[in-house]
Amino acid sequence: MANPDLYEVLEVDASVSPEDLKKSYRRLARQYHPDANPGDPAAETRFKEVSQAYEILSDPERRANYDRFGSDVGAGNPFGAGSVQDIFDMFFGGMGQRPSQRRGPQPGPDAELSVNITLDEAAFGATHEINVTLAQRCATCDGSGCAPGTSPVTCVECAGLGEVRRVRNSILGQMVTSMPCSRCNGLGSRIESPCAECRGEGRKSGSSTLTIQIPAGVEDGSTMRLADRGPAGVRGGANGRLFVHLHVEPDPRFERHGDDLHHEAHVSFAQAALGASIEVPTLRATTTVDVAPGSANGTVQRIKHEGVEHLHGRGRGDLFVHLVVDVPTELDDTSRDLLRQLAEHRGESVNEETGGLFSRKRGAKR
Repeated sequence: MANPDLYEVLEVDASVSPEDLKKSYRRLARQYHPDANPGDPAAETRFKEVSQAYEILSDPERRANYDRFGSDVGAGNPFGAGSVQDIFDMFFGGMGQRPSQRRGPQPGPDAELSVNITLDEAAFGATHEINVTLAQRCATCDGSGCAPGTSPVTCVECAGLGEVRRVRNSILGQMVTSMPCSRCNGLGSRIESPCAECRGEGRKSGSSTLTIQIPAGVEDGSTMRLADRGPAGVRGGANGRLFVHLHVEPDPRFERHGDDLHHEAHVSFAQAALGASIEVPTLRATTTVDVAPGSANGTVQRIKHEGVEHLHGRGRGDLFVHLVVDVPTELDDTSRDLLRQLAEHRGESVNEETGGLFSRKRGAKR
């Protein structure tokens, strides 16, 4: 089966600008997101197609490959995104087609940590300072790994390329294979006078404080990917990525469902029967809700735009107030008499003498 046209998947044409491409992706992602279409497998499939198409077209290099070679490269390519030359090199080691490229210092590894935030911070966004202990660039040698006043020397084994190539003959002609230089570990240079502070690594473990901006609307379990905020690479290599996992602490006032909040408001029997105005909490204040006369237990009232802000979008969810009618469990004589009179007036029988609420109270006093 032919791969779908990625531009058609995102409902744009091939000349679309990166900004308009992003707008179309966000619109479609919101439309087909599984949370907005529970139990709809077709919407879930469409959401995955949109996400995969945007992943390719949002990358300039992968988009260029796709525009040049079509859907079989970059989209359906079983070897991953890349050019035909990359696939060719995978099997034939380059065959001398590409110039040698210095490998140089490699980026540092990725790291991850967890951060607890409040529901208010998740709803509106917040600036957080976090303490991390990671490999950091050595201040003494500025990451070079060399003792002050010295510098790395070019590796004589690989002539500074960081890789060693071997040529052998085969039925297909000369085959060229390459591998990292074992003498310099693929860096292209060697340190003869290592820095005493970091022992030639160019980095050392240290603590620091990072400031992160948590976007409004994040959910419990969301992960932020921070480029260049992870551990430093060896000998001047770029920092790796830092993955921050967000945990939203429970809020006793609300239960969150998507961007909507739900709150249980307790009212008395009289308030439910006669009506009342009650005060309920919102995320940062309180508001008044009118309880209609005759409201039953479980009645739900909706307060618009008092929920959580939409992630990367505009507007907020809603607040749903669920009424819980509290039946009195302790009554004085006056209250019992009034309830008896109400029952008699309405022609309702009460089981006062045979184990009902009133008889239990009287029995307890004997």
